[in-house]
Parts: sequence; structure tokens; C-alpha cells
Amino acid sequence: MYNYLEMLPIKDIAKYSVGHPKDALPLAGYPRQHPSEKNKMILVYDPVGPSPSVMEFKLEDVLFVEEIPSAVTEAGEGVPLVKLWIRRGAHGVILEPFEVNDPILFASKSREIRERFLKI
Repeated sequence: MYNYLEMLPIKDIAKYSVGHPKDALPLAGYPRQHPSEKNKMILVYDPVGPSPSVMEFKLEDVLFVEEIPSAVTEAGEGVPLVKLWIRRGAHGVILEPFEVNDPILFASKSREIRERFLKI
């Protein structure tokens, strides 16, 4: 599998033989190891869509990983995707862009992100 999965402790991600875990919700995207905190990971949700979101989760909250078909950028580059099953009740962080200006201008994507997740 991908390098980031090789770094994950085996006990934290269990392979379910019959379907996905019932106590988790799926999020699909491009996974990355957190650059400074080894107990966390980054997921770029909808990486080739019009407004991708960057999320952060603790590795202990990832219960199941499912490989899904890769996405392809307009330049023809493959983007490996996975579906992560995140423990219900886990806390994640969504990083939201803003422009450093006077005053600071926020992209205000929180409402849009919330609406996308409600469709899942």
C-alpha cells in the first residue's frame, strides 16, 4: 500500500472481513502523513474537485481503510485515493484558507463544507 499506511501501527487499523465498521463514517480523499505529528494524518477531501478541503485526524480514530480508484488531474497525473472509516464521535480539524489583509478575508467555506458532508 502507500507509504503513509506503512507507518501506521497495525493495532490502530483493523481489516474487517465483512464490510466496513458500523461505528464509523466514511471520508474519501488523498491521504498524507502529518508532517510533524506522527500520531495524526492529513486527508485532502475531494482533491481534484473545485474546492478541496484539508482535514486532520488522529490515527487512532481511523478504523478501516479501503482503496478506491485513483482520480486523474487535468494534467493527466494520478492521485491515489482511499476511503477512510473514521470513528463516530472522533474530533477532526478542517483547515480553512484566508487572505492576510486588513481586514483578514476568510474564504467562508465552512457552510459549503458542511453542506457537502450532509450529502454523504
